[in-house]
Amino acid sequence: MTTTRIPQEERTRAMRLRLLEATVECLVERGYARTSTTLVSERAGVSRGAQLHHFPTKNDLVVAAVEHVTRLRGEELLASLSESSDEVAPSAEARITRLRRVVQLLGDHFSSPVFMAALELWVAARTDEALLAAVQPLEARVGREAHRLTVAALGADESRPGARELVQATLDLVRGLGLANSISDDAGRRRRILDHWADVLDRELDSPHDVPDLLRSAPPIDSAAGTPT
Repeated sequence: MTTTRIPQEERTRAMRLRLLEATVECLVERGYARTSTTLVSERAGVSRGAQLHHFPTKNDLVVAAVEHVTRLRGEELLASLSESSDEVAPSAEARITRLRRVVQLLGDHFSSPVFMAALELWVAARTDEALLAAVQPLEARVGREAHRLTVAALGADESRPGARELVQATLDLVRGLGLANSISDDAGRRRRILDHWADVLDRELDSPHDVPDLLRSAPPIDSAAGTPT
């Protein structure tokens, strides 16, 4: 029998990924204060020595996790909004149906475990200068990308007065609802509020653009250069 040897570089990459995923899981389940490097290494199935080799301190580990969470959020948001763009709404009824689907997908994203992990990092960064220095630029990137993807998914024309503010209000609304959901399951109320907000968007926004093309051409979040939030 021939044994396939996995290259060291690939093993190292897989180990780092396990550590980062374990960090996100610990942030969601236990919060930032109760997440430790020992707990993460146990969750990842990685020895303490190996974990310390890659991430000598909790701050090193968390900063890498911030980058990992940022990438995951970008991928998750792009995938979610792309689901809503299979076809451009051909009628008023189909348009409101699509708008409701878009805002519900945004609501689901901003109440997901990945967002909860990011929320833990925001709270911790408020009083931790080193963590804040890592979180701020990454959050700026993900904010720009979220705004740009939402513009595309809603089919909003930002040259029209008030359209940009409606897009930003949509993002502020779903973030706030996600925060409320971190304390208790608020799915029913969130759905009702977002359905009503979709009606507002339907009245206020112009006819949709070619949503599928806009979303499918979106670059990875690392190279996002969208509108600042």
